[in-house]
Amino acid sequence: MDALDFETEPLPLYNPDTAYGAPGFDALQTRVERADVYVLGTPDYHGSISSAMKNFLDHFWQEFAGKLFATIVASHEKGLTVTDQLRTVARHCYAWTLPYGVAFSEKEDVKNGQVASDALKQRLDLFVRDVRIYGTLLARQRRADLAGTEPGFMAKHRK
Repeated sequence: MDALDFETEPLPLYNPDTAYGAPGFDALQTRVERADVYVLGTPDYHGSISSAMKNFLDHFWQEFAGKLFATIVASHEKGLTVTDQLRTVARHCYAWTLPYGVAFSEKEDVKNGQVASDALKQRLDLFVRDVRIYGTLLARQRRADLAGTEPGFMAKHRK
């Protein structure tokens, strides 16, 4: 597992004319390309994803094709709008998403930085299982599609 923390590894503001030449971009791009699944965690900021998450998604949209997005949203509500926004980004990047996301409220579900509610523990167990199972299936098919010759949406990503 490779975790990217935007607080400790910030990206410069996305600019298509300069982003790909920024210091450290190549190393981070390698990490992003290597991933089969992206677990995207963001707070719900006024019904939207964080600007740091949006900036990340703008930088690496090409690398997401055929891979799985799984979402976790910290929200005082249900995080549905934010989850929908991440699914929309996934579709535009030709990525897949789990059919659900996990949302939690810090006041109810987390205490002292630890999962405190049984309901959240159960949702996270299901989430981890599904990320592992469907991430593996999609990664296997993505590799086959990239190596193959059959038509399909991954054909344009073949090198």
